[in-house]
Amino acid sequence: MFRNREIRQFAILFFLISVITIILGFIINTATGLLCIISTAAFGILFFIFTKARYKNIAYLSEQIDLVLHNADHLYINESEEGELSILQSEIIKMTLRIREQNEALKKEKKHLADSLADIAHQLRTPLTSANLILSLLEKNPDETERKVLLRKIEELFVQMEWLINSLLKLSRLDAGIVVFQSVPIDINSLINTATRPFLISMELHNIDLLTDLPDEMIIHGDLNWLSEAIQNILKNCIQSIGDDGKIEIICTDTSLFGEIIIHDNGTGFEKEDLPHLFDRFYRGKNDNASGYGIGLALCKMIITRHNGTITAKNDPQSGAIFRIRFPK
Repeated sequence: MFRNREIRQFAILFFLISVITIILGFIINTATGLLCIISTAAFGILFFIFTKARYKNIAYLSEQIDLVLHNADHLYINESEEGELSILQSEIIKMTLRIREQNEALKKEKKHLADSLADIAHQLRTPLTSANLILSLLEKNPDETERKVLLRKIEELFVQMEWLINSLLKLSRLDAGIVVFQSVPIDINSLINTATRPFLISMELHNIDLLTDLPDEMIIHGDLNWLSEAIQNILKNCIQSIGDDGKIEIICTDTSLFGEIIIHDNGTGFEKEDLPHLFDRFYRGKNDNASGYGIGLALCKMIITRHNGTITAKNDPQSGAIFRIRFPK
């Protein structure tokens, strides 16, 4: 502890004062001098013991902090009585727990990033492999009609890849928290019309009826572009489930507590074991023939939850699937 400059300075000052006090005591009389020696010696010994104990505790805290900095799993700090050292110990424990929580969060983020990169590579590999296979067939096929069919298939694959890459970029931006959502009043008719417009031709070609029940003055607050993106991902899922000659219903309800959007199709619905994982990223279902990449519904849920909304999905007892979106007032 004498390596501490303040302690050395105090010891020198205490020694000088003690010498002067003892000399003055002996000048008065011998008894006073002896009393001064005993008093200064007792005070010095008590101060030394007390200071040494404090420094021992501080050294112990330092060792524990060093263990934490070297990724030790546990921190052992004994409880002490009230005082400055106890407050210091308490603050160190809080700091250590906070550092440990941040380390665990960083580990989870690294694992999530690694898993996401592996999933992205797998998702991109599938259309790329198909495109390479079609290119090899295209090179060897002299028939002009068949070559045009193969070219159309390649074009479809590139469209899928473009959608996949754009969706992955949107997920990444949302994960990074760099997306700033607008919060403006949106008329529900405008939102549904914006969301359904890109699918009208496709639904007409596949003979899918679109039925809507929209209140005239229902308003929700949010970002029109992102919310329409979320609804489009649901509609895309419904269209894939229906196939041809189906029906999609969109029913909106305005209450004093929330605004609700229900999207109902009469397709095949979901497998029972898939229901808990529908909105999980990259989840494609237990069915080996399941189409899609497991991104659309995950992106949809992320957008809606960032708007403080909720989304659920279930099977209709009669037929098809029901998506229910709610935005609190």
